[in-house]
Amino acid sequence: MSGPSIEHPHGTQFDAFLYAPVGDDQNGFVVTVLSALARLGLDPWKEASELGALPREAARSRLGALLASFRDVPAMVREHAATSDRLTRLLPERMRQTPKLPGTLGAATQALPLGAIIAVSVVLLILAQLFFFAPLGAGG
Repeated sequence: MSGPSIEHPHGTQFDAFLYAPVGDDQNGFVVTVLSALARLGLDPWKEASELGALPREAARSRLGALLASFRDVPAMVREHAATSDRLTRLLPERMRQTPKLPGTLGAATQALPLGAIIAVSVVLLILAQLFFFAPLGAGG
């Protein structure tokens, strides 16, 4: 089964990131990225997905800004940069967009669907038959 399961409705690709600790809160409890993002009023899986799609430096900067505003973990005020660096390394690499050279197409835009290729081929065959095998004029 490749889709999300009942136990993991959002999938598991962000588990290492979302369940990583960011530090201890004022009561001594370990706070995870998931908890920190939720306490900031954000959807943790949506935020993880958006961070995962960014280049690493942009993700680090965005996560650092979020963690800097997170006051439930006292150590985060001074350690948000190092923590965001450590945490962004836990985001899945395969989601990162690779920069494309100007004027080039990505692989997804270069490939035609099989149905389109078949349809074009059929139309070309019909046109070729009409052109080559059409009856000549009556003056013959």
